[in-house]
Amino acid sequence: MGGHGRAANADDGDMEQTLFTPPKRTLMHTRRVTCNGYVCSDGTLQVEALMQDITVKGTDLYFKRLDAGEVIHGMRLTVTLDAELVIQDVVAAMDDTPTPWCGEAQSAYAALKGLKIAPGFTHQVKARVGGTLGCTHLTELLGPLATTAMQTWFALRRDSGGLRAQHAGDGPIAKPHVVGTCQAYRADGPALEAIWPVHRRPV
Repeated sequence: MGGHGRAANADDGDMEQTLFTPPKRTLMHTRRVTCNGYVCSDGTLQVEALMQDITVKGTDLYFKRLDAGEVIHGMRLTVTLDAELVIQDVVAAMDDTPTPWCGEAQSAYAALKGLKIAPGFTHQVKARVGGTLGCTHLTELLGPLATTAMQTWFALRRDSGGLRAQHAGDGPIAKPHVVGTCQAYRADGPALEAIWPVHRRPV
């Protein structure tokens, strides 16, 4: 019988057993989050984010009963941004909600207009639509929506050749947006040295 594990022997003594048999699991709940980023004909970017909480077995909520496979939370955000990732428009929609009053939060998300997706965005979001100012789940959805907006912006730059074009020649390179965002792009790491060499950094 095949396998690459080490055979036990008498020298193992009281070695702690490392094999683990997972317990039997029963699926109770599914959350689906889907985000899509688009470039529009007028030069703006648009991100659509959808979140669904689905009850697997059916459940009793305070205000209604759901059967298996039905949606507890079904919510959407569509955000339009300019080329600098400043929010121009926000449309919130609640297709499925656990209470009759959840939809009253939809209009609150217009308060996000003018915010830029950049460091500090999450703090500003909480100040404008956090807690009782908005909907918990729509506000949570702004996290993956924001990262999708960034990835859409990067995809557009790659598609236009902008990312590689700035590395051509010997002139200074502007500070990349990824500096300090994770361990791979830490300031003293090899990735930064490759894409932002010290001798080409602006003084």
